[in-house]
Amino acid sequence: MSDGTDRGPADAFVLDGRSIEDGRPIRISVQNGTIASIDRPDETSGTEWIAPGWLDLQINGYDGHDPNAADASPDTTRSLVESLWRTGVTGACITICTEAEAHMLHALEAVAAACDADALVAATVVGIHVEGPHIASEDGPRGAHPLRHVRAPDIAEYRRWQEAAGGRIRIITLSPEYDGAAAYIEAITADGVVASIGHTAATSDQIRVAVDAGARWSTHLGNGAHAMIRRHPNYVWDQLAEDRLSAGFIFDGQHLPPAVMKTVVRAKGVERSVLVSDALFVAGLEPGVHHLPDGAAVELSASGRLALQGTPYLAGAVAPVSVGIGHAVRHAGVTLADATRMVTANPSRLLGLGVQAGHESLRVGATANLTVFDAASDGTDVKVVRTIVAGRAVHGSSH
Repeated sequence: MSDGTDRGPADAFVLDGRSIEDGRPIRISVQNGTIASIDRPDETSGTEWIAPGWLDLQINGYDGHDPNAADASPDTTRSLVESLWRTGVTGACITICTEAEAHMLHALEAVAAACDADALVAATVVGIHVEGPHIASEDGPRGAHPLRHVRAPDIAEYRRWQEAAGGRIRIITLSPEYDGAAAYIEAITADGVVASIGHTAATSDQIRVAVDAGARWSTHLGNGAHAMIRRHPNYVWDQLAEDRLSAGFIFDGQHLPPAVMKTVVRAKGVERSVLVSDALFVAGLEPGVHHLPDGAAVELSASGRLALQGTPYLAGAVAPVSVGIGHAVRHAGVTLADATRMVTANPSRLLGLGVQAGHESLRVGATANLTVFDAASDGTDVKVVRTIVAGRAVHGSSH
C-alpha cells in the first residue's frame, strides 16, 4: 500500500451474517484494517452472506470511466475504483488494451499515478492486465482490438510497459501463434506475470508450447474467437482440455449461452474457473446509444446487451461480477459457495496474492477485504450490500 492520500483511520466494527464458506452464522470483528477475530454464534442477527473480497481480473471501465481513453488521468482510475466498490469488488486488475505504444504507456502511467496518490486505490488495484497487442490479427479472434495496432511480442516493449506501470503489470494476454512467443512467455513468467492465452487462432502445437513455456490462464475462453471454427481440433477444445490452464469466463448472460456455461465449468472444474466482468466504460450507464473512443456507435439495451448499433454483434460486456455469480449458480449448476470461489480464492491463487491478502478465505489476521451480499434462496439474484477494503467500509454501512 502506498503512502499517498490519507482517507482516515481504518474502521473498527463487527459484521454479523452467514459465512459463504460453510453457510453457518459468523461474527467478524475488524480492527486496524485486519480481521481481528471470528466467532461462531449459534444464531446471528445478520442474514447476509459474508465472503472474502471479490476480485475482477479483467475490467476495462465502468460508469463512464475509461482507463483506456486517450485523455485518461489518475482521476479516471480513482473514479473507476470507487464505482467498482459499489459492485462488491475489493480487488481489480485494471485492463489496458491494444493501442499504439505511446497510448498504452500513458494509460499505464495514469493507473500507476492513481495508486501512488491514494492508498485505498492502491489496495484495490491488485494489478494491471495488459490485453494485447500481441494477439491474432484475424477478424473474430481479434475481437474489437484495432488491427492497425496488433503486433508481435517484444520483450523490450514489455519492459517499457512495466516501468511505466511501476511494476504493477500482473497479467498479459497474448496469442502464442507468433515466432518468439514462447521466449516472451518465459520472460514475463520469470517476472511473476501471468501469461494468458487469448484472442488467439493458435494451433494445438502452439498452445502446447505456450503452456510448456509457462502460460497459466485463458482469457475469457469461448469469446474472442472465430464465429465458425473446425469442430476439432480447435483452440477452444485445446485450452479446455489443458489442466495446466485456468480459465476466465464472462458469465453475463450475453457472451456464453447456458449450455456453454455448464460445459466449460464441468471441463475446467470449479477450481480452475474464474469469473470476470470484462466490462467496458459503458457499464453502469443508462440504456441507449453511446460512442466508443473510435467513434463507433453502440447500443445498450435494457436487458444489458451492448451491441454495435444496428447490428446483432456484441460490442462488449457491461455486467458486474455479481451477475456472473448468479449465472454460474443458475446455468452452470454450481453452489453459491463455489460460484463465489470463482471470484475470490481462484483468482487470488492465480495471482499469488496469498491468504493474508483477504481475497481467498475468511481468517483471523488477514487483511479485511470483505464483500457482503444478499442472494435469492436458490443462490441467484445476487445483490451487494456492503464492501470493505483494507478495513474501510467503502460501500454501504459497516454495521
